[in-house]
Amino acid sequence: MCGIAGEFRFDGGIPERATIARMADLLARRGPDAAGFWSGGAVAFGHRRLAIIDLSERSAQPMTDADSGLTLVFNGTIYNYPELRAELLAKGHRFHSDGDTEVLLRAYAEWGEDCVPRLHGMFAFAIHDARRQTVFLARDRLGIKPLYYSLTGKRLRFASSVQALLAAGDVDTRFDPVALHHHFTLHAVVPAPRTVLSGIRKLAPASGLRVDARGGAVETPYWLLAARRPASPLSEGEWTEAIHASLKRAVRKRLAIADVKVGVLLSGGLDSSLLVALLAEQGVSDLMTFSVGFEDQPEESGHEFEYSDAVAAHYGTRHHQFRIANSEVLKRLPEAVDNMAEPMVGQDAVAFYLLSEQVSRTVKVVQSGQGADEVFGGYYWYERMRDDAAGSPLERFRRHYFDRDHDEMLNMLAPAWHGPDHTAALIEARLNETGADDFLDQVLRMDTTMLITDDPVKRVDNMTMAWGLEARVPFLDHELVELAAGMPPELKLASGGKHVLKQIARGLLPDAVIDRKKGYFPMPALKYVRGDFLEFMRDILDSRACRERGLYQRAYVERLLAEPERHHTRIQGSKLWHLALLEYWLQRNVDSRGAPRPTH
Repeated sequence: MCGIAGEFRFDGGIPERATIARMADLLARRGPDAAGFWSGGAVAFGHRRLAIIDLSERSAQPMTDADSGLTLVFNGTIYNYPELRAELLAKGHRFHSDGDTEVLLRAYAEWGEDCVPRLHGMFAFAIHDARRQTVFLARDRLGIKPLYYSLTGKRLRFASSVQALLAAGDVDTRFDPVALHHHFTLHAVVPAPRTVLSGIRKLAPASGLRVDARGGAVETPYWLLAARRPASPLSEGEWTEAIHASLKRAVRKRLAIADVKVGVLLSGGLDSSLLVALLAEQGVSDLMTFSVGFEDQPEESGHEFEYSDAVAAHYGTRHHQFRIANSEVLKRLPEAVDNMAEPMVGQDAVAFYLLSEQVSRTVKVVQSGQGADEVFGGYYWYERMRDDAAGSPLERFRRHYFDRDHDEMLNMLAPAWHGPDHTAALIEARLNETGADDFLDQVLRMDTTMLITDDPVKRVDNMTMAWGLEARVPFLDHELVELAAGMPPELKLASGGKHVLKQIARGLLPDAVIDRKKGYFPMPALKYVRGDFLEFMRDILDSRACRERGLYQRAYVERLLAEPERHHTRIQGSKLWHLALLEYWLQRNVDSRGAPRPTH
């Protein structure tokens, strides 16, 4: 796990080491163990290392192979690197290290861009090929690892965060109006390649981007998820057995591929609890688990300790429980926002940030339950979409998911950013792609391959890596995802959602954990906005920077400030927090770096 950065010049210039250093410095928290730099003509790479596999200097980056003319910077973990290494050894390759970085480098030397579909894991990397004068970028199938870039007529720059690219300078920070529409409709999800800033893009999951010495760029997908029933139908029992076996493999390889201790983020929900059970089922002893909780609000508890404590007791884990006061949340919120590569409105972003701080003092790698709800149908809105059969797929999805309809968007944003219903067009196109058997297959596939990337997967990556903590997500193992995509939706949505996971959990977990009403990582103060949190948001939205930016219509802002607890999205997010968070992120990450304020 690491932070990567680099520059490729097309104009005859040479990348400045100081520019690469500024980008790498902004990634230091992602990789606190070591720093590296390499340059060669029109290309320069920077790297910050979090040492997880082969802790020696032999796996330091950037890594160069003089014989092939290849140089690599890599962020992530390749879980099948031992098998790839053995295959490459049989082909005559020789290795000087024991980690996955050199395996990736030599895999590219052997197979070129065709090496990427062979990789099992989470990754974002860049390879410079001196012979072909190209830079090739690639990202894992589910977008677990981030990769941002800025491409102009003069150069390509790439990095693991938007902040690193802003630190390099010369970025167009005007708003992307299409991205703004997505951000405020899909609870801060802006699907690739866009970000809210026009000059910064991100590589789509399951894609590679080849850039040549003239600045020509070709992006190519290498994986598509089909959501179709298998040719030979399976019974419920057969599905349960197959999913159980695949999930055990996913958990096992995320445990085995590490030269450091691995823990579990235990929220008390079914997903993380099942990870503990599966690790114990495979004989893991002395398992460390970690939970966090916050202050209650009258409407909602701020913790799920009764469930996480029960699981920890059931398996005798070394459990660590952290309680955080609202005053501490508000005090530390600026830090969390500084570490968001893009604006994130999920209530649990700050929760993951504060939990990761504590966890990183004990372990460097954790397993986490993200992805299970999207892959196995755990959210309540899936059932509502299924039962609401009127209209087109877009209409069925919109009624239960969109934060705001287009008319409200026009009332919220200043006229300079008005336009067509960009988000409806995107969602309609994705739902209507071929390769899905029915409406729920379309929805779950889109959620898993597009929406989840920016909420919650990006949130988990950003908030854990801010503390040099690697989060591994077994439920997003691509082989498990492929298997689950073929399962009939009724087997996912039964039992109130995630039926097959609940069947697997029977006998492994206390029934109270399995049969409880689904919870969400609780941070009630950002949902029921009052007191100090309301004044904090009021100060942001009434600030001179916000008013001069002119993004929001003031009448809309004043309406939300007057009755903040009445204005929630369809999936129960605070609309006021949405507005305040974007403005605060811009103030902390764009304005504070001396970049021009985003304008139309």
